[in-house]
Amino acid sequence: MRPKTAADDPILVEVPERLDTPRLVLLAPRAGFGPALNRAVLDAQEHLKPWMPWAHETPSVEQSEAIARRLHGEFVNREHLAYYLHERDADGRPGRLIGGAGLHTLDWTVRRFELGYWIGPGHAGRGLITEVVAALTRLAFQQLRARRLEIRCDASNVASRKVAERCGFLLEGQLRGDALDVKGQVCDTCIYGMVSIEELRESASTPR
Repeated sequence: MRPKTAADDPILVEVPERLDTPRLVLLAPRAGFGPALNRAVLDAQEHLKPWMPWAHETPSVEQSEAIARRLHGEFVNREHLAYYLHERDADGRPGRLIGGAGLHTLDWTVRRFELGYWIGPGHAGRGLITEVVAALTRLAFQQLRARRLEIRCDASNVASRKVAERCGFLLEGQLRGDALDVKGQVCDTCIYGMVSIEELRESASTPR
């Protein structure tokens, strides 16, 4: 049996633990992030409740620390490439943690990944998530050699849909009655897709 290489073993794929956008620093999860993550989740909890099932539980600092450590392990094993969003200080250092994003549902055989994101309400509407999506899209296609990238969201999540469309993702379909929302009601799922870096609009990295 020939030895595995980065071409067929995802754990050998080089993935940066830091990404920079014009206004943010994205850092992979690590031990010690619990307190900052806990503050960000509590700040965003009411804002995220309509869309995120995990926002309906109020975590302790210890639970947030455990989440950060588990996500660190998943990042190392290339099972879930999560990043936490930090404001960029004037000197370029990461400041306050204000949200999260990443690539999940990773199919390394096809090189198909799904992109997700969240941010606190005090930072919404500023184009920050658009920056994040652009950075993760470049990571997926340029460094991870993705063949396909998806954004899936509840059809009624207008804000999330606008981000996908602003970044050049194509609405490929709406699955009727595909999932249950946070209230247990049947809802539709929109699937946005992108199959090459050329589809990423240059305006995606421009602050709005």
